[in-house]
Amino acid sequence: MPAPEVSFVIPCLNEESSIAAVVAEARRQLERMDVDGEVVVVDNASEDASAERATEAGARVVAEPRRGYGSAYLAGLAAAEGRFIVMTDADGSYDLTRVPEFVDALRNGAELVLGSRFRGRIHPGAMPWSHRLIGNPALTGMLNLLFRAHVSDAHCGLRAIRKDAVDRLDLETTGMEFASEMVIKAAKRDLRITEIPVDYRPRTGESKLNSVRDAWRHVRFMLVHSANWLFVVPGAVAVVVGLATLVPFAADRDLGDPSWAVPVSILASFLVVVGAQVIQLGLFARTYAALYLGDDEPFLESMWRRFRLEHGLALGAATLVVGVVLALVSNFDGVPDPSLGLLGLTLIALGAQAIFGSFFLSILGLSEHARLRRFTRDG
Repeated sequence: MPAPEVSFVIPCLNEESSIAAVVAEARRQLERMDVDGEVVVVDNASEDASAERATEAGARVVAEPRRGYGSAYLAGLAAAEGRFIVMTDADGSYDLTRVPEFVDALRNGAELVLGSRFRGRIHPGAMPWSHRLIGNPALTGMLNLLFRAHVSDAHCGLRAIRKDAVDRLDLETTGMEFASEMVIKAAKRDLRITEIPVDYRPRTGESKLNSVRDAWRHVRFMLVHSANWLFVVPGAVAVVVGLATLVPFAADRDLGDPSWAVPVSILASFLVVVGAQVIQLGLFARTYAALYLGDDEPFLESMWRRFRLEHGLALGAATLVVGVVLALVSNFDGVPDPSLGLLGLTLIALGAQAIFGSFFLSILGLSEHARLRRFTRDG
């Protein structure tokens, strides 16, 4: 039998009251489009008759014993045979009459098509006011800010994707953050994303969402996959504030009363060292993402072509030497200058960080070269 053109994938956990109607609606849309298609229901360890109802309605049921929204979709996407995959919920909350537009968009070059409840119609009682006015807009806004996805509803459960695009995304999360992961990775890999307004209806049965827990999982995933905002930005702010405070005190020992100037200088030095360490962790994270996760990092790649281990070692050594000189000069005339000494010690710490950080980045690069050699040899 030839592979179907369109596959519906529907995760299902204890939805026996609605799953048969959703499968029937999906099959009607396949008939409307006049395409070879299939409906795949992923039974996510349901404790009711969901699997039986889905089978009776004409779906192919795939069992996924590991609980989780993402786990169910990972199993369903792997099992789907269609060139185009339509994803929807099993609770009857989505009107599927616009699915042909999703498929047409994929045929015309889109690689990921998202439904937008906020550009469509949200029926009374379908979405709590806190989700409608706060939760979803805030999470979607954060995703757009961090990853420039330019979407209006990043967590809509009705979406469609090309089968070959699924393979490029390398999806792996098992919980509700799966919805964010798909959009984030699509944006990072420059997939062509488009949106279609949809109707969102009150669900049948009891909701499985936990607002606080699931929102945190989305936020956590976004931060972990945005090294700039998690590491580089706060680290840079700490370094700038610390240096802007420490350098004036170090340049003029009479600038302030030592009773408060010295504690302020200590705090400023602490900010600089910690901020630099956080920036370095961000650089490590971005390097790892580029080498092992397939993220596109044109800036880092450009830097790697220009700077080598020796450049980092030279910069670190120079910073360290300047720090040693300032630390020695701070007591040159027999009158200690604590702020100048702190600046020297701060530069010594920064130089040491630069030296060891350069070695670590070099180790990451060597590990990648070794991995590629093994792949070539074994492939």
